[in-house]
Amino acid sequence: MAQIFPKWTNKAPLYVAIASVLIIIITGGLINYYASPLNIDVGYRPIQPVPYSHKVHVGDLGMDCRFCHTGVEYSPVAMIPPTKTCMNCHNMIKADSENLKLIRESQQNKTPVQWVRVHKSPDYVYFDHSAHITVGVGCASCHGNISEMEVVFQAKPLSMGWCLNCHRNPDDHLRPFDKITNMTWTPPANQAEFAAKQKALLDIKAPTTDCTGCHR
Repeated sequence: MAQIFPKWTNKAPLYVAIASVLIIIITGGLINYYASPLNIDVGYRPIQPVPYSHKVHVGDLGMDCRFCHTGVEYSPVAMIPPTKTCMNCHNMIKADSENLKLIRESQQNKTPVQWVRVHKSPDYVYFDHSAHITVGVGCASCHGNISEMEVVFQAKPLSMGWCLNCHRNPDDHLRPFDKITNMTWTPPANQAEFAAKQKALLDIKAPTTDCTGCHR
């Protein structure tokens, strides 16, 4: 009896299985790369209701991050500065600037400015600013060099893998407390020695394999 299908079709299931595995691997790799925080979140730069330049305030004028973000050393959240913080200076400096119209209206109407949040962890992630600042992790480690940003953008992925890499080896991110807000600080030659002393002194044990460290 003549064969209906050619002989090569006997291996068709094998070919289909191999092709399916390759498609799954390639698709997963593409999603992992192009849909990762490194590609989706890094560079996120929303338009704010008031044009605020960190380059001017931090870079040019040398303002300390903690002047506006007052909760960063004591609270899980850094806190967005209230209108009165802005007006402490701008009651006298550029008080009539058109760019500050919403700030003045906020003060007069006692309503907060609706700033657009740039950096945000998922709701299922617990992140404590104070826990990082009080052991010597500087602002630039997570936020990049804010002093050069006319408009603040997300400079780091802030993904789980990115956080764990630091938790596994935080040495290069530990700095003296007087350098916490220094945006251009780089680890010195004796950084490994300093980090070892800092970890022993402050009993730094960043959670790595314990899920409850970040997921509570």
